[in-house]
Amino acid sequence: MNPQDIFDPTITFSQKMESVFRYQLEHQPVYRRFCEALKVDANSIPDPESVPLLPVEAFRDAVIGEPESADLEFRSSGTTGMKRSVHYVRDVSLYRTSILEGMRYFYETHDFSFLCYTPGYNENPHSSLIWMLRTLIESDKTGLSRFLKLNQPIDTELIRKVSEKSNRLILFGAAFGLLDLAEKHPVKLPENSIIIETGGMKTYRREMSRDDLHKRLSEAFKIPEKSVHSEYGMTEMLSQAYSGNDGWFYCPPWLNVSIRDPQNPLIQLPDGEEGLLGIIDLANLHSCSFLLTGDKGVKKGEAFQVLGRFEPENLRGCNFLIDQD
Repeated sequence: MNPQDIFDPTITFSQKMESVFRYQLEHQPVYRRFCEALKVDANSIPDPESVPLLPVEAFRDAVIGEPESADLEFRSSGTTGMKRSVHYVRDVSLYRTSILEGMRYFYETHDFSFLCYTPGYNENPHSSLIWMLRTLIESDKTGLSRFLKLNQPIDTELIRKVSEKSNRLILFGAAFGLLDLAEKHPVKLPENSIIIETGGMKTYRREMSRDDLHKRLSEAFKIPEKSVHSEYGMTEMLSQAYSGNDGWFYCPPWLNVSIRDPQNPLIQLPDGEEGLLGIIDLANLHSCSFLLTGDKGVKKGEAFQVLGRFEPENLRGCNFLIDQD
């Protein structure tokens, strides 16, 4: 298959998934052995609802991809001595296309400049988030996009220049890093700005609800609360999902999220039931596209919510959606 076919809207997700599934059974030995252990018939292509999902811990405990031919090597964050997940990226153009086309699917990125604030990630030279944000910065032809200096206020002259170029502003960064910035250096952003937080909690050691976080960012930067959004991604993925202010994430067309039964991850749970987030990320062509995360989630139609790390005793039933509506 042509790798860029992954982003072709004229090809159905099921057709693309079938090609990727066959390719990875042939070229990804870890995923092939996983499917063989589950006695999956290689000649019978499962549908997206029941395709075997490899636990993301495999990126920590095994070699996923081809280190010798990798363009990039991403590593998850971790303390000294901790064994970290490693994602070998053979075709950097797939990641670049996924980043840019994914953003364009939700935002008119040619109208935006990006200011990125990433404490905690800067120390990781193999951070996929840093590479993603650098790609967005380089896509801005005004030259005004950049990483913000840590522990410094946002330059109001820079904000003025962005407005003069008729560009809207996206302030993008780790959630609790942005909260640090908001508390220490609040500043008025143009009212049509958007804040996108990644959910990363690298600078605080306290719990806070998403609603409270978004409210504080809205108040500090003087933009409507509806303009504070979220992004969902991880080292093991090459695609991202985005959420408006209601907490429900949506996927670009080459990314699929399902809710899997923790006792039998081959089974997809119906809307409203909590379970493990399952990911099919077709941009992971040369590593593994079929992933079972350790995150708890719930779906409603095409949208999903992330409810924290999975803890078996905290699962609830189908009335969750009634509670939310």
